Amino acid sequence: MKKTGAWLVRYALEQIGVRYTFGIPGVHNTEIYDELNNSDLIHPMLVTHEGCGAFMADAISRTSDSIGTVVIVPAAGVTHAASGIGEAFLDGIPMLVIAGGVRSDSKFKYQLHDMDQHTLVKPITKKTFKVNSQEEVVETIYEAYQIAVSGEPGPVFIEVPVNIQLYTGTVANIPSYEEYCNKQNLKLATPSIQEKSLAEAVELLTSAKSPGLFLGWGAVDAAELSVAIAELLGAPVSTTLQGLSAFPGNHPLHCGMSFGPAAVPAATQAFSDCDCLLAVGTRFAEIATGSFGVTVPKNLIHIDINPDVFHTNYPAKVNIQGDAKKVLPELVKRLQNKLQLTKESRENRTKVLAEEIKKNKQNYLEEWFQHDSKDRVNPARFFNALRTSLPDDGYVVVDDGNHTFLTAELMPIHKPRHMISPTDFNCMGYAVPATIATKLANPEKAVVGIIGDGAFLMTCMELITASRNKIGAVFAVFNDGELSQISQAQQVPYNRKTCTVLGTTRFEGIALATGAEYLSIQSNEEIKQKLDEAWILANEGRPVILDVHIDYSKKTRFTQGIVGTNLKRLPFAAKVRMIGRALVRRVTG
Repeated sequence: MKKTGAWLVRYALEQIGVRYTFGIPGVHNTEIYDELNNSDLIHPMLVTHEGCGAFMADAISRTSDSIGTVVIVPAAGVTHAASGIGEAFLDGIPMLVIAGGVRSDSKFKYQLHDMDQHTLVKPITKKTFKVNSQEEVVETIYEAYQIAVSGEPGPVFIEVPVNIQLYTGTVANIPSYEEYCNKQNLKLATPSIQEKSLAEAVELLTSAKSPGLFLGWGAVDAAELSVAIAELLGAPVSTTLQGLSAFPGNHPLHCGMSFGPAAVPAATQAFSDCDCLLAVGTRFAEIATGSFGVTVPKNLIHIDINPDVFHTNYPAKVNIQGDAKKVLPELVKRLQNKLQLTKESRENRTKVLAEEIKKNKQNYLEEWFQHDSKDRVNPARFFNALRTSLPDDGYVVVDDGNHTFLTAELMPIHKPRHMISPTDFNCMGYAVPATIATKLANPEKAVVGIIGDGAFLMTCMELITASRNKIGAVFAVFNDGELSQISQAQQVPYNRKTCTVLGTTRFEGIALATGAEYLSIQSNEEIKQKLDEAWILANEGRPVILDVHIDYSKKTRFTQGIVGTNLKRLPFAAKVRMIGRALVRRVTG
């Protein structure tokens, strides 16, 4: 049979369950867009910038059962999307990146957008493909999808030259995705149980005096199992930043993000005498460990789907390769059979620990409540009201900046996958498009973005997409006129702020330009009323800019912790020079 490459692209994407694509049509992909417009299953979304499109695709993968997909022009479209692709790659998020390509049947060089896209994206993708004929289109997309979602997930890049899209070619067979999987024997097999390692892990955990759990994004779909293990052991639980939703924030054994000097007091104290750590789905990366400032016990049990993470930053006593959803049920079963503690002593330890965690959390919250924010909004008051107004199944999308760690410390997340944030690639500008996509994928749920004013300025015009599609979400912009995470870090060593002062932006003008609603919170007294108004407007399908005049004068535990950790690492001479310079500048101005 004869089919165009564009038709075959659409067919394959429908087969693997793609619901949305994000991008901008151009001369090298208009055929694909025309076919997508004919689909009853796929909705092609026009964005204002391909970088936003990639962030949207990332959010789709994180908050729904569909893989995020971008359809972009070659070269410029790919470079624009690279930040979102890189974020997905380092955070382990599946994504399909489908780009047009220059004509592969032309004798001419220097075509428009003519570049080696594969070399460009190789470091930020799991694999790249270039389609050479119509016959290859369907199975290439199927293979790319399998690679994207298998093992540690990540983005896969596919180039479809414009002539392949446009012209018909003979295709002997067009398999369904199920037929392809059967032919390739891709039915998921149950992995072999690593009996020896599991037995060692059980022995370490049940004989430990103070075991603890540390959960990353790799454990996000195994939350119930993690709860079971924590309750069996009477163990405190902390998470990475990306894994904040991997354990319910309203569970008595939940402590917060990380567990070292950059963590909140509840976590720091609960893990102070941890003698056996069960780490699941985490790489022990920089943010999760507070600039590698945590102390990990020698009895570390590390479970991860990617074997490359084992022993990289912290040596493990036991490492188990596998998906948390497959490994943790076996661990629960063995723990139940081999617990050395009596039920009574476990319950007593859990009760004492839970009371201590609750007290430390409340004390930390009171510390924030007592902080004088003067004529601005106290972050703890804002998050306390937001948590009250947001349903348990509401989504929180957070950008990169000081507000990220305020959210981590002050906003409990109750459901898996209900808080997402750019983590290891750390892209500012993530949250506006990701909030839009999260609401698109979960139209019946409340969705709020927590966004610093600097990050908001990067991608705020994407609100046009929200207005055009009647996507009702709340975009809470923490407005202080600075890039505060960096400006705070500049204060100690430099005693000055260089290129971190934004000045005043009238966000109501952005609302007017994009068709969004605008509300402003100037003081603590206005928080509840303005949040209530924002949710009413959002429920009517209207995007809302919530301009929060935030007080950043009190530093988060994370900021204090990483500054202390990094200062300790400096050579003595460098430390003296930096402190001396700061003191001189304080005197001289």
